[in-house]
Amino acid sequence: MTAVDPSTIEADHREARRARRFTRINKADAWFRVLGLAWMTPVLKAAAGDNPKGQMGEIWRLLGVPVLAILGFLALWAVLAPQVQTSLGAVPGPAAVWDEAQGLHADAVRTGERREKFETMVAERNQRMIEAGRPEDVKDVAYTGAPSYYQQIATSIRTVFFGFLIATAVAVPLGILAGLSPTANAALNPIIQVFKPVSPLAWLPIVTMIVSAVYATNDGLFEKSFLVSAITVTLCSLWPTLINTALGVASIDKDLVNVSKVLKMNTWTKITKLVLPSALPLIFTGLRLSLGVGWMVLIAAEMLAQNPGLGKFVWDEFQNGSSSSLARIMVAVFTIGLIGFALDRLMYAIQAAFTFSSNR
Repeated sequence: MTAVDPSTIEADHREARRARRFTRINKADAWFRVLGLAWMTPVLKAAAGDNPKGQMGEIWRLLGVPVLAILGFLALWAVLAPQVQTSLGAVPGPAAVWDEAQGLHADAVRTGERREKFETMVAERNQRMIEAGRPEDVKDVAYTGAPSYYQQIATSIRTVFFGFLIATAVAVPLGILAGLSPTANAALNPIIQVFKPVSPLAWLPIVTMIVSAVYATNDGLFEKSFLVSAITVTLCSLWPTLINTALGVASIDKDLVNVSKVLKMNTWTKITKLVLPSALPLIFTGLRLSLGVGWMVLIAAEMLAQNPGLGKFVWDEFQNGSSSSLARIMVAVFTIGLIGFALDRLMYAIQAAFTFSSNR
């Protein structure tokens, strides 16, 4: 019997471990791309010994070039900003904007401490009333101080998702109907073409008047400014989802449609088992576009509706006209951009989890 060289066995084991490592890296690559971290793949491959010199080109393209572009943008901004004088002084450079961002964080921390102190005092006061046998004097007093920057961010995110969910609930069923029925598509198409280009600034007065007339109470579940902003987001953001859903449903393979007829599927089974799985990639494309549109629309809607989110923050700083207002507005601009990117990546991740399409 031929003896087996132990070194050969060890080499085979190393090669197997190396192959498993590369398999895991390739599987993780899809999620790196979803999260905007595509540069991680060549870094991990280079670290694992997969042609390190060749991977350096990919690392430079995916990481080095973007970082260099950002540094170039910051340098250009720092040089040109002091040259532009406004009514509030020179345009702030990166350092001034960063200082204001730190100041907003410090203000948010102090606001949180004041709110916590107030709520603790109210809780202690109510506890004393209960211990004194006066439960009727227990009061739930709300904190009325100005919201912090982080609370305004949370308000904007909550508002855009509320409007986006309403838009999705309206657009997806209508899109499926339009995709399945040429008659329904002919009926909906003129409405889509007329209302799709309408600006949120045109919708806002109409929505404000309708909400004020229908939602007359002042102590309801939602504030009027919240509803006005959210409904404006809905009216402006539902069209991409509606159009892409209709397109996805209408593009289903005719052979699959014929199979559903042979199997005598009812409408509900046809939609859930055939239509939605086939159209899902395009539906998610529409959802991503709708969420992006909704986020852009929201800022303008909050400015005019005075919903206490980022839009109102920008408007208040513009009206304030202090020496730090312009830098604070620029902090808000970067915040809006970063949150918009994060929302798109979130929808991208959900799409990747629920669809089997490689065309993302």
